[in-house]
Amino acid sequence: MTPTHSGNPRQQLRDAGLRVTAPRLAVLELLERYPHSTADFVASQVREGLGGVSTQTVYDVLRVCAERGLLRRIEPAGSPVRYESRTGDNHHHLVCRDCGAVHDVDCVVGMAPCLQPDTDHGFLIDEAEVTFWGLCPPCQASAEQK
Repeated sequence: MTPTHSGNPRQQLRDAGLRVTAPRLAVLELLERYPHSTADFVASQVREGLGGVSTQTVYDVLRVCAERGLLRRIEPAGSPVRYESRTGDNHHHLVCRDCGAVHDVDCVVGMAPCLQPDTDHGFLIDEAEVTFWGLCPPCQASAEQK
């Protein structure tokens, strides 16, 4: 995977062979500001900003942008699917078990993939997905007060 993040949503769409549309720009710009957002959050924010955009349109934008490598779709267990614009660098995630907050975690050592399985079963491995689970600082403080 090569990073696709150029910082310019219009150019990203063009480079991916997609037409530049207001919903696509709004989705990419929103995910730059709010990484790890759910599709429902993205849809509500895009509708608020653009008006008459259907939820289905936003879901279609998320799907096609993920397929073209402009967005990364992550699925932490027990949590709704989330999207982020940081792609192509094999980073991982830290998820709070209590509030669901998600943060990026860079690979600690080596080149991607940063983990090697004990056997590859003949696969040519190009990515490792790791999710770390725990309690974020605010949830730790809340648990200590109980």
